[in-house]
Amino acid sequence: MMDTTSYEPPGRKLCGLDIGTGASCIYPLLGTAQRPWCFVATDIDEKSLEYAKTNIELNHMEALIRLLKRKPDDPLIPLDAEGIHSIDFVMMNPPFYASEEDMLSSAKKKARPPMSACTGAPVEMVCEGGEVAHVGRLLRESLVLRDRIQWYTSMLGKVTSLDALVEKLHEHGIDNYAVTEFVQGNKTRRWAVGWSFGSMRPADHVARGMKASFWKKLLPPAVSTELLVLPATEPVDPVVSRIKEVVGALELMSWTWEPDAARGLGRTRENVWSRAWRRKRSRAHPGEKQNEAGARTAASESEACRLGFEITIVVRTSETRVSLHWREGHDAHIFESLGGFLQGKLKDFRRNL
Repeated sequence: MMDTTSYEPPGRKLCGLDIGTGASCIYPLLGTAQRPWCFVATDIDEKSLEYAKTNIELNHMEALIRLLKRKPDDPLIPLDAEGIHSIDFVMMNPPFYASEEDMLSSAKKKARPPMSACTGAPVEMVCEGGEVAHVGRLLRESLVLRDRIQWYTSMLGKVTSLDALVEKLHEHGIDNYAVTEFVQGNKTRRWAVGWSFGSMRPADHVARGMKASFWKKLLPPAVSTELLVLPATEPVDPVVSRIKEVVGALELMSWTWEPDAARGLGRTRENVWSRAWRRKRSRAHPGEKQNEAGARTAASESEACRLGFEITIVVRTSETRVSLHWREGHDAHIFESLGGFLQGKLKDFRRNL
């Protein structure tokens, strides 16, 4: 998630918040051991925090993981209480069940080997309203904090909970979100949901991590589209030149082509490839001279970016694929419009070869 929602390369330093870290403090320990990350980890249970402190010390992670004792009625995200301005991501593994009776009833319905049984204490497994209520509480706090946190995420024990929470995201107009499924062995499944008020879009393999067609309604808009497929015998250089020519002529905020990576990155304020935009521009700037690239000088970088995109060329033994990826923005229509424009330009180019 975090690797694909930044223009920076993977491996940047991040700070996360683990809500309800538990006695093992496992997620902060894994995160700090495998990545250049630090964590704030909270819990409401004193005994769990004591064990978590011991585990942190045994792994020599005291400088990277900070434990916080919270009360049940405290905000889940303690930014203001602790004088923290922002955190990169929040993660949570909430209590699955609304009551102990709900937990026991669920266990009776499953024929599971002992190793896959839920072994958490009631404080870890049960809360009023179950996981939908708990994650709903996180959602309400996020509506206030908004982009002080880049990504809010939570694991879920029931796919029905995922359905309910995605509906809540839609109700609040949150269009930048991700859903995925975790499969453990042959039977155990868990799900996760994440959302952001920022404009950086996660890659499809992250945001659309549920393959079954009947879950299609839960998925966010796709962020990748195929522009062109070439046979392996066809040269790539003419296609690269055409992409650079077409995109370079647009009045973008920025456009760079990285030859070693065979990709281009661009950002735009408007759909500057559309006929409507060209008509509007000609009325606003009659007789204006263009530069050699066919574009006038870009306006101030302070203007908002509506679409950040990436064009990639992947060469395989059997074929070459040219793809467009939506990296930034909230408007799916402008991404789809750019995809249609580039597909048309590349197909016309191939026909004229």
